[in-house]
Amino acid sequence: MKAISPRSRQVRILATLGPASDTPEMIATLFQAGADAFRVNMSHGDQRSKIAVIQAIRSLEKKFGRPSTILADLQGPKLRVGAFLGGRVELVSGSIFVLDRDPTPGDARRVELPHREIFAAIEPGARLLLDDGKLVLRVTDHDATRIVTTVEVGGPLSNNKGLNVPDVVVPVPALTEKDRSDLAFAVDQGVDWIALSFVQRPEDLWEARKLIAGKAALLAKIEKPAAIERLEEIVEACDGVMVARGDLGVEMPPQAVPPLQKRIVEVSRRMGRPVVVATQMLESMIKSPSPTRAEVSDVATAIYDGADVIMLSAESAAGDWPVEAVAMMNAIGKEVEADPGYAQRIGFTITRPDATTADALSEAAKSIAATVGAAAIICFTTSGSTARRVARDRPPVPILVLTPRMETARRLGLLWGTHNVHTRDVESFEEMVAKAKRIALRQGLVKAGDRVIVMAGVPFRTPGSTNVLHVVQIVGDELKGRD
Repeated sequence: MKAISPRSRQVRILATLGPASDTPEMIATLFQAGADAFRVNMSHGDQRSKIAVIQAIRSLEKKFGRPSTILADLQGPKLRVGAFLGGRVELVSGSIFVLDRDPTPGDARRVELPHREIFAAIEPGARLLLDDGKLVLRVTDHDATRIVTTVEVGGPLSNNKGLNVPDVVVPVPALTEKDRSDLAFAVDQGVDWIALSFVQRPEDLWEARKLIAGKAALLAKIEKPAAIERLEEIVEACDGVMVARGDLGVEMPPQAVPPLQKRIVEVSRRMGRPVVVATQMLESMIKSPSPTRAEVSDVATAIYDGADVIMLSAESAAGDWPVEAVAMMNAIGKEVEADPGYAQRIGFTITRPDATTADALSEAAKSIAATVGAAAIICFTTSGSTARRVARDRPPVPILVLTPRMETARRLGLLWGTHNVHTRDVESFEEMVAKAKRIALRQGLVKAGDRVIVMAGVPFRTPGSTNVLHVVQIVGDELKGRD
């Protein structure tokens, strides 16, 4: 297969792989339909089954001539109640229900709660949400072995259903033994991003950061109310953020999620971290070949907010229409970005530069691109920091990223507006300019007569040293040369 052209949209699409989409043929089809990166959910299946999936994603690089991007999503600490005699009970609103440490199968009056941390952290008045928030309990009393509650919203409850504790910070470790094993496996397989679930505080990221040891980027999933209270600290401590609206919508009122989404996106953009908006974006496409108008509007809102990435979950992992779901995301992205008001809307977030040369040049690149009508901004980078600074300002033109490190090219697959190319390093300023123009032409981002902005750091091979901004014009005879 020949190299695929750069995307004509700036927002990126992250597709979750699963039973409906984890074959090499389907992964390639999803990529052609518009998927820029792939999520491997470590909650389902064993590690051995993931090896072939990861290899299939990497094979795209040879097929299509573009870096591939893989995010491994760790399960995180899952809180669950125990089992019931007969497997199922009916909790009646207004009744008393007890959660305790007794492993004996439960009934309509009590059940085991095998998480001692909750007994220490819970407080009277706190809510306990069962089965994705379908049942609501209110704590009236507790001690080291029993939590007494009143059933506020009753209903059927079966074995091992999930439990959410939205009103207190539960001191459970962010990484379970399964997570540590999955993290080590994912890093060994060379994935680009590790997503950490149920982050409540910046300290939750420390162990994962240490275990990753710089071999992948770390993404924090914001799905707990406690995380909102320390949002800026969490964003500062990670490399990227996910607005995980599923659990966030369980633990908080549904009407609270849209403003929180905007706040998380705004903080992440301001602090220069790529941000993913996820969960139920095209939920009806699990069974239907077309989405609802409300779902299309929801996806469009995330794009207008300036999110770097929009994500498909069950739609692409287990749905009946995975290719159509990706194609719809792609079509929505193109349509929104063609809106004359799009550039103004994503400019609502003010991204003030830090007092550094690199930040000053990145801000200047956006202004110059608009003033002189440049066709692209071209960044030479080793670590990816130059590209992140430029993308944070959401310039009106594509960002071509040239890097000698394949790891950097792959990680930047979750960054808004970037077209990433793995290429040999340069030795001189003249070589840098010639290569920038040549690759921009070959990628189809520019044509003869266009102006481009070239950014780099001199001396070369010095990460974080961006200090050059150069405006050049493309001429027609610059395709010769080796990249």
